[in-house]
Amino acid sequence: MARIITVAAAQLGPIQQAEPRAVAVERMLRLMERAHRRGAELVVFPELALTTFFPRHYHDDIGEADRWFETAMPSNETAPLFDAARRYGIGFHLGYAEIAEEPDATGKLRRRRFNTAVLVSPEGEIVLKYRKVHLPGHAEYLPERKVQHLEKRYFEVGNLGFPVVRAPVGGLPGVNMGMMICNDRRWPEAWRVLGLQKVELVMLGYNTPSTNQEAGGFEAHHLRVFHSHLSIQAGCYQNACFAVATAKAGTEDGHELFGHSIIVNPQGEIVAQATSWDDELITADCDLAMCTLGRTTIFAFEKHRRPEAYRRITEQVGAVDPPEWRPQAAE
Repeated sequence: MARIITVAAAQLGPIQQAEPRAVAVERMLRLMERAHRRGAELVVFPELALTTFFPRHYHDDIGEADRWFETAMPSNETAPLFDAARRYGIGFHLGYAEIAEEPDATGKLRRRRFNTAVLVSPEGEIVLKYRKVHLPGHAEYLPERKVQHLEKRYFEVGNLGFPVVRAPVGGLPGVNMGMMICNDRRWPEAWRVLGLQKVELVMLGYNTPSTNQEAGGFEAHHLRVFHSHLSIQAGCYQNACFAVATAKAGTEDGHELFGHSIIVNPQGEIVAQATSWDDELITADCDLAMCTLGRTTIFAFEKHRRPEAYRRITEQVGAVDPPEWRPQAAE
């Protein structure tokens, strides 16, 4: 039996340092209105959708970066998005930088900073929150780099795991939904944790540069998009789910983001793709019944998984050398 939800990836063009949140929110409101006209029931915005990708800019005093963060959601600036959700009857996903006053692992109450995303219901209520786990980049200024990537400076590793929630969306009484942020998509462990919770729809926002700014070796320009899509398509196929992967795109603060937002089905097929480097809305009708095939055959986890053989995945972080084989004659 078909279970169809109409989803939209609301790609954003660049947001420059000097632009206030009101500019980004107004652009997102126009995309939500367009989504409503097209019959979308869920809109997915990018990672850090309210500001420029500020981790490319160094602040010696981390507190100087607090202006890029939100201390409440909704805030005065983002409240119009929640109003639009209620007005149009549309759910939405929003990525942003979050400041939270909460205890750390030692129990000490302090100011904590996360790269965060929330899922908001058509009634304007926050249904699910996720904090980015796989933080790329570095924590200190590196003078040899042309562009800094300071996510490890400005954010802590997410402490909410990879949650999935079942909630009504559109005309469906319940959809299993989870979230990732940017670099998470490259880690199959993240997809599998969601898959083990029977996720049907993964929402993913990203800001990814068109070149490998680490400069650790040659990576062809076109492979940046290929590797991004490959990770998402493989994650959907291997976990029998849909994904809405939404980018920021274009030249932001003088640096190029590659865009190429996509919607992917459980067979790993791209069913919609952005073709510009600007604000662009792409939509797809997703029949969640398509998740059943993979989940009950090739990827019937309860029948075929062998966790006892996967212990290295959770017990080991860095790669280690294997034992070295030596011919018996040499002994």
